[in-house]
Formats: sequence, C-alpha cells, structure tokens
Amino acid sequence: MNDKLKDFHIEYLYRAILTLESMEECDRFFEDLCTVPELKALSQRLQVAKMLSEHKVYSDIVAKTGASTATISRVNRSLNYGNDGYTVVFERLDSQEENQ
Repeated sequence: MNDKLKDFHIEYLYRAILTLESMEECDRFFEDLCTVPELKALSQRLQVAKMLSEHKVYSDIVAKTGASTATISRVNRSLNYGNDGYTVVFERLDSQEENQ
C-alpha cells in the first residue's frame, strides 16, 4: 500500500468494501458513502481508464465521458506508472463477462 494511504481509516474503508456481496449492497453502500458528484467522478475515471486501456484517443474519451483532458492525463499516468489496480479490475471484469 502506498505510504500516503497507510492509515487505519483507509484500511477500514477497504475492508468495508470487501464485505459487500452484491450489486445491490454496493449500490446502497456507495450511495450512503458518496455524494452523487463523487460517484460520478469515480465512475468516470474508471470509464476513462477502460477506454485508455483499449487504446482510445483523448478526443474520443472526452466525447464519450465528458472527462477533462487533465483527468484523462492523470488516469493515463496511473495506468502507465501506477500499481496496476485498474489492470487487475479490468481482467477480472473481462473474465466475469466471459463466464456469463
């Protein structure tokens, strides 16, 4: 874990998320935890990361997601120099889709 994130409260949040067992539980938890703009920002970043991982160009990503080029750039930096968190999630989501 990133040293900046080593904190009891953040670890508690992660543990809380890991207890969720269904889409309905996730929906209820995140609606309680986050404001609508926060949820939209998180989901937008995830969509931007997905599109970048599919080698989409910035202009297409801006048009589809409404994200700023600054946001796209930050997400791209995470994809290229981060901890591979997006990659793990995308691989697991792809695997789930294949098994459905």
